[in-house]
Amino acid sequence: MTFEEIISNLKKKIYHPIYFLMGEETYFIDKISDYISDNVLTDAEKGFNQTILYGKDTEPHNIIANARRFPMMSNHQVIVVREAQNIKKIEELESYAKNPLNSTILVINYKYKTLDKRKTFPKLIDQKGVLFEAKKIYDNQLPAWIISYLKNQNYTIAPQAAAMLSEYLGADLSKVANELDKLIISLPAGTQITPDHIEKNIGISKEFNVYELQNALGERNLLKANRIVNYFGANPSNNAVPQVVSGLFSYFSKILNYHFLEDKSQNNVASVLQVHPFFVKTYVAAAKNYNIKKLVEIISILREYDMKSKGWGNVSASPADLQREMIYRILH
Repeated sequence: MTFEEIISNLKKKIYHPIYFLMGEETYFIDKISDYISDNVLTDAEKGFNQTILYGKDTEPHNIIANARRFPMMSNHQVIVVREAQNIKKIEELESYAKNPLNSTILVINYKYKTLDKRKTFPKLIDQKGVLFEAKKIYDNQLPAWIISYLKNQNYTIAPQAAAMLSEYLGADLSKVANELDKLIISLPAGTQITPDHIEKNIGISKEFNVYELQNALGERNLLKANRIVNYFGANPSNNAVPQVVSGLFSYFSKILNYHFLEDKSQNNVASVLQVHPFFVKTYVAAAKNYNIKKLVEIISILREYDMKSKGWGNVSASPADLQREMIYRILH
């Protein structure tokens, strides 16, 4: 069951006796757990029927004892186990998973780890309740996630603006969602969010960011690229060398992959490179400016400057100097 399906069912008051929420992406785990905590019971019911337990302070037999209680003056009781990854021998909950109470909604937050789905315990949970694995969102999936998140809030976003946000914020979904929530508070429902909105409300320059640096390099626009890296040098806190290198590595890797595609139709390029179709034309244009040999050299350059930014082979060059050197070598 997907995150969207779980939330949709909860909104329809379709409940399961066990929700085992595991995996690396804590945003999804928190959203499901918080929705159940906030919405299943009324405020009056929560006093007797909602229990919060913590993995460091509890054991499987305590969880089972709480879960086997019947609710008081309510159809359900909710038990949320936070930090369940700290529970030793969590598989001892198997005895309860075999025959859970339908009046209990047991929510287990098992962050940063996963169960072995081949074993009996997770199979039982999957049969009797919800076994959900929250997988990490990769950087190249973030623009699509931003578009989807805003669509659910009745907003749209220009592809350029989604790219700006993803490059600037990275794939920390809690951070991204928080920034998006702050942004849409100031805008009427139905608004299409543009780079101007991003610059005004979040503080990301629409001219001087990694996304625009990628475009400048793709066009081999030396003047524009130098203006951007000079801005980065003057504003290092938001434009660290590893962050810039990461964005450029992803960009040039996609251009390299484009060269090896047999089917260079827009839809196939967008699918394989995992980019919005709007951006395909920019990769096609950049591929004309960089052949395979040069792209392999650029990727090597990026790796070199990533190491230098972390102190390897760099004695005295400042981050600003490193970025200027790196851009010069990419373009020459």
